[in-house]
Amino acid sequence: MQKALLNPDSALRFTPTQSALFESPSATNGFRDPSFGKNKSLPLHRWVPWVAGFSAGFVQDCIHNYLPNPSADSWVLDPFSGVGTTLVESYLSGLNVAGFEINPYAALATKTKLSALEISVQELAREIARFKRFMERAESGNLRRNPRSQPPKGFTGRTELFAPRIERKVLYALDFIDEIEGPALKDIFRLGLGSVMISFSNYSYEPSLTRRAAVNKPNIEDADIGMIVSAKLHLMCEDISWLQTHMKRFKHRPNAKLLSKSIFAALDTFDEKHFVDLVVTSPPYLNNYHYPRNTRPHLHWLGFTSGPGYGGAREDLSFGKFWQTVREAAPIHLSLEMPALARIVEIIRKRNPEKGCYGGSGWANYVATYFNDTYSFCNVLAQLLRPDAVAVIVLGNSIIQGIEVKTDYFFGKIAELAGLSFEETHLLRKKRTGSSIIQSSVRVDQAKDKTVLYESAIVLRKRP
Repeated sequence: MQKALLNPDSALRFTPTQSALFESPSATNGFRDPSFGKNKSLPLHRWVPWVAGFSAGFVQDCIHNYLPNPSADSWVLDPFSGVGTTLVESYLSGLNVAGFEINPYAALATKTKLSALEISVQELAREIARFKRFMERAESGNLRRNPRSQPPKGFTGRTELFAPRIERKVLYALDFIDEIEGPALKDIFRLGLGSVMISFSNYSYEPSLTRRAAVNKPNIEDADIGMIVSAKLHLMCEDISWLQTHMKRFKHRPNAKLLSKSIFAALDTFDEKHFVDLVVTSPPYLNNYHYPRNTRPHLHWLGFTSGPGYGGAREDLSFGKFWQTVREAAPIHLSLEMPALARIVEIIRKRNPEKGCYGGSGWANYVATYFNDTYSFCNVLAQLLRPDAVAVIVLGNSIIQGIEVKTDYFFGKIAELAGLSFEETHLLRKKRTGSSIIQSSVRVDQAKDKTVLYESAIVLRKRP
């Protein structure tokens, strides 16, 4: 790996914006609320709304607790980067960062944030002004031509994503973006449009993407697309200016690598092993939450994919897969020796046999696949971490066919099979939203045996 030099006198010295994150931790375990909502007012983090992420403050706590004395060789890894909270916050602290992300839209967000130092603020401001003038002409009908861009093929839903007048304006915006010279500026505009497009669509986040009509909200018939997108781009430009000033405090720029691959490809990607000092990440939970659903419009409308389904999100590479993809397979069993977990899988397999693959057999396949991937993941981590390095993994328990699965506990015990030390578990949230398919105290009031869904962070360490 290339090495970046930073000023040791300035390492982990925070700006007023960042140091405010350390005020009044919400938990007695040394970690603040991990939910992504805390990021909405922070530079760079506020660019893209995201459901399945955690807060910049939580990342700072992990750095403070487990990497208090970084060097120029220190690397932070996020194997499930999402829109980049771990990588961005670590980079802002002068640390070298590496991440993996299979979803092309999320990868665009992370890559754009990490490459923002390369953007000319003056050139971006001029381009935003030009975009605003172009959209004013388009929205007033003065362009005297139809949009050249076309709606993506194969994108369907229970209702149209955009009303006709809005769709026409979005196509004009795509025309403008297509003609921007320079990939970095083009990515800024693509991300700017993607980050606001749901706000003027007939869908909304509740928190998963759903039709506005399904939650008793009226459809949006028209909107000033030029103004909405320009406002987001101005905010991004302001943050880029802040970033470029902020990073001057380091003598040399940290390295940043974002790979649009699965973490399972890591050992074939890096020439050097045992270089990671800290991992802060959150794998997909064992709750069958369909992560690609929230980004399907972005993947289609920003040109990452075409055709029906969720292929553009590369869900075939997802950690743990999805219940829908394994439920009809022949019985899948654990590929590791853990009798207590194997018993739980078999108890689930025997539940509701009259429902076929929709009963216990399908869900047992899902649970077994998830923990088989956990074992593979922990083996990769064991080869990437330096001796005595730490991985902080945010997880939640699950309830499958009425059976509680303490995912955090089993994740830690599986890590031990891979040669890591399972040091401790920190309870982060005592209650989180569940799924309608499970018997939780959050969603199913009629359940006889209610189980509280919680969120925790497990701490793994590479044995010296």
